[in-house]
Formats: sequence, structure tokens, C-alpha cells
Amino acid sequence: MKKTFLFIGLLIAGIFSVNAQDIADNAIGIRFGDNNGFGGEISYQMKLSDSNRLEIDLGLRKGNAFKGIGLYQWVWALENQFNWYAGAGGGIASASGSTAIVGAGVVGIEYNFDIPLVISLDYRPEIGFTGFYDGFQSDFGLGLRYQF
Repeated sequence: MKKTFLFIGLLIAGIFSVNAQDIADNAIGIRFGDNNGFGGEISYQMKLSDSNRLEIDLGLRKGNAFKGIGLYQWVWALENQFNWYAGAGGGIASASGSTAIVGAGVVGIEYNFDIPLVISLDYRPEIGFTGFYDGFQSDFGLGLRYQF
């Protein structure tokens, strides 16, 4: 049993000690996805450290509907210009006068071009705790961001 815990501990330490590729200080763009009817999102990423960043997404819909999500992300290098990332966070959604609190996670892969452009594909599970967004939601997204 001790060997199993030691193995799991070393595996986790190895995963978190892998050096990430250079993360851009800032990136701004669009994330396309179903987003539970909210459609595309305006997306901003800010570097926090060599392997961590903050992503803030704002999805808009006709009328007064919106959804804002903030995600803390860990980024790891895969190969050449590919990274993979995972994170967690939360946000708020509002539609038709009803407001909801949302918890979210994300896992994805991205490619950094030689020009200041990054393309990403991710999966974002979300769970709403109140209002019209109550329950589990699921979303795949394609992101295009300009890095600066």
C-alpha cells in the first residue's frame, strides 16, 4: 500500500514539475462553442507565471443575456509548439432576468504558430447552481487568440 501511495505521489510530482513552453504575457481573441446557447465568447488570457495563466471569457446573446467565466489554468508542454492545459474556475450567467452561479473546469490542447497566433481546442464542463442554468452543462470550443 505504501508503494502505491509513493508511486502516485511521484507521478503527480512529475506531472506538475514538467516545464511549460513560453506562455504569452497576454492573448485576446474569440472562442467558438455551443456554450449552452450563448454562442461565441470574447476570450482574454493573462500569464501569471511560467506555467500558469488566467483566462476570462464573456459570452453574449441577443437581448440582455451574458455569461462570464474566469478560469485558472496550468499549462504543460507536449511537443514543439503544442501545449496542453487544464484548469478550474467559475462565473455568472444571466438571461431573461434570471441570474445563475456557474462552476467550470477546462481541459484542452493548443498550438502556438510562429506568428503571434494561438489556436486551441478544449472541453469545458460546467455546473450551474441556481436559476435557469441549474445542473450540468458541457461544451467543446475552438479558440483563436492573438498573443502580445
